[in-house]
Amino acid sequence: MTIGIIKIFTLLVLLLLVNAASAEPFKIRDIVIEGLERIEPGTVFTYIPVKVGDVFSDTDSAEVIRELYKTELFSDVILRLEDSVLTVEVKERPGIASLDIIGNKDIPDEQLIESLTDIGIAPGRVLNRSVLERLENELLQQYFARGKYNVQIRTLMTELARNRVDVQIQIAEGKAAKIKDVNIVGNSIYIDKKLKKKFESGNRPFWKIWSDNNKYSKQRLSADLEQLRSQYLNTGYLNFSVDSTQVSITPDKKDIFITINVNEGDQYTLASVKLAGSFEVAEQELKGLLAVEEGEIFSRSQVVVSSERISNRLGADGYAFARVNPIPDVDEETKTVDLTFFIDQGKRVYVRRVSVLGNQFSRDEVFRRELRQMEGGWYSQSGIEASRRRIQRLAFVENVEVDTIKVPGRDDVVDINISVTERLAGSFSIGAGLSDSQGAVITTSVSQDNFLGSGKQVAFRLNTSKVNSIYDFSYTDPYYTIDGVSRGFGFSYISTDAEEADISDFGSDQFSLQASYGIPLTEIDRVSVIGDVRTTQINTNTNSSTEVNEFLDDNGNDFLNFNITGIYSHDSRNRRTFGTKGFYQRARLEFSVPSSDLEYYKVDHQHVWLIPLSETFTFATRSEVGYGESFGSTTDLPFFEKFRAGGSGSVRGFRDNTLGPQDSQDDSFGGNFLTTAGVEIYFPVPALVEASRFRLGIFADVGNVFADVDDFETSELRGSAGLEMNLITGLGGITLSFASPFNDDEDDETESFQFELGTSF
Repeated sequence: MTIGIIKIFTLLVLLLLVNAASAEPFKIRDIVIEGLERIEPGTVFTYIPVKVGDVFSDTDSAEVIRELYKTELFSDVILRLEDSVLTVEVKERPGIASLDIIGNKDIPDEQLIESLTDIGIAPGRVLNRSVLERLENELLQQYFARGKYNVQIRTLMTELARNRVDVQIQIAEGKAAKIKDVNIVGNSIYIDKKLKKKFESGNRPFWKIWSDNNKYSKQRLSADLEQLRSQYLNTGYLNFSVDSTQVSITPDKKDIFITINVNEGDQYTLASVKLAGSFEVAEQELKGLLAVEEGEIFSRSQVVVSSERISNRLGADGYAFARVNPIPDVDEETKTVDLTFFIDQGKRVYVRRVSVLGNQFSRDEVFRRELRQMEGGWYSQSGIEASRRRIQRLAFVENVEVDTIKVPGRDDVVDINISVTERLAGSFSIGAGLSDSQGAVITTSVSQDNFLGSGKQVAFRLNTSKVNSIYDFSYTDPYYTIDGVSRGFGFSYISTDAEEADISDFGSDQFSLQASYGIPLTEIDRVSVIGDVRTTQINTNTNSSTEVNEFLDDNGNDFLNFNITGIYSHDSRNRRTFGTKGFYQRARLEFSVPSSDLEYYKVDHQHVWLIPLSETFTFATRSEVGYGESFGSTTDLPFFEKFRAGGSGSVRGFRDNTLGPQDSQDDSFGGNFLTTAGVEIYFPVPALVEASRFRLGIFADVGNVFADVDDFETSELRGSAGLEMNLITGLGGITLSFASPFNDDEDDETESFQFELGTSF
């Protein structure tokens, strides 16, 4: 007999006793509460629906008992009537003194405790055993959904003084059952292997060591079934259906077998494609946006793409809530579809307010100046997307979300909420470090791409190593004018011992002053001009090479130069850090003003192309080509301005700066012509670090430096292949690479492991 039946039976007996003892109503002279241990009498009185002086009848007895049981504070209630005194005898439910959960790994403590608190199980609360039983069943279902069918859950209660208990929930999760096979029945058009190619449920590939594909999940299987439907619907099988799905588990609860029964149906083609409804954009223009054509196989995904393109085009003209409803008219005899896109552009909408949310460090204006959707203007889908993209590409922004909110009571006015997640885009450090190319390094540096939340870039660097002593300061205002013209200036002093960097043996002291301006041409194109004046003094010793000494004999060793650098850049990447799509290129021309002590020019071009292969994998290509030459009275491109290659960002697997021609001392001398290229596939590592902060890459690099263009030979190109890791930390970006060189010469200096701090990805 269950507890509920016992309670009902007890209540009926009590009612009979009360009825027998109290046939006549009476006036209550006093009310007495008995049996309380933790609960105050005043609390009980608040729940009793009668008071002293009331006339008490038989019906009141049932009401009193019912109200006290409803509080769930008591496990038993008895009423006694004697000499006009109403005695209420209660038995309290025990109170929870402590709650402990042990053995859970899949479900965090916080999640479990929150669930328990929501249903009233928490320290200080009254213990309801029936609720606890329901919780156990709910936990079992959650673990079953994770494929852990061997889970065991026990609830232990230890009685304490004053009617209290300690509650301990013991969970033995066991191991998750593994999917042994997924079998599709009823398919003849496509083989199982092709249909299951994108399934998240199934046997784990041997190379996906971190994958949990072989763990059963009801939600994951539902997503796989939807993927299966999409595959058929995107290839014309309109009547495709999943008739049934069976999930069976072996008696030992270790292996799971999944059977999916499908009905493929017939394939349909498009007989006609039409537009209907009300719209102001020219019909021919909208038809040009369609991704479907007459005579093609029907594809649901292409229909969705077509609808989105039309909606976005109408959104660009202010029709924020335009509806595009594709209606297929199916002819079962000819197996064709007449497709009509019904368009309701609705009212033209304007934006009342644009709000920036979530910015804790940056000023509003830093984000508002990137907006291409203005307050008070017509709603523009393209303008909003451009705004989101520009904010996302700021170095100090990790993520951007844009929400369009209807203004209550209006169907032609909206508010735009832009939610940003910021990250630190700079660093402060003081201390020592170790570099694989520069040895022990003592540094003090402050850099900030968002100085005091203003969006301005400020950097100061002091660096002492066996190669360089650097004192550097720079300042850039990316919005010197409201039109996005940038202005910057800086100065630097660099003392270099080149021999320590594996290049020709000489020393140099260089001081420079710089000023720069940048002018936007379009949303993604920009030109910049940099002017600098620099003094350079070269010091030699007995180990300096013949090439260095000859250049200094012909041109001197103390130089004053005025240089101008022009840069054109195009950047359509979706983000600067860990980008996943887009194209970046930079063309750079640097030349010295005639009458400078050294007259030369350098031109180079770089590109990075990011191509998303899937939501997980990104394919990237990169290249750099550079050429330099002297003019006027200068005999050659200065040796300290020559191109060099090798190391991170160049040809990995070779020591920094070591590729290319060597001097008479067998040190790297650099060259006038540089060419490097590389391909890479990036992917995150699930369950380790956030994808926005950590990723791996498989790469192949090739390149070299040549004395001149005429000396270029493909057989002299050096290459490498390997694995790279990119990580963003509070100290900046870190790149680690493991490379295996190929086509290397016995004189090349190779390195299998290289690292770099402060890298741009």
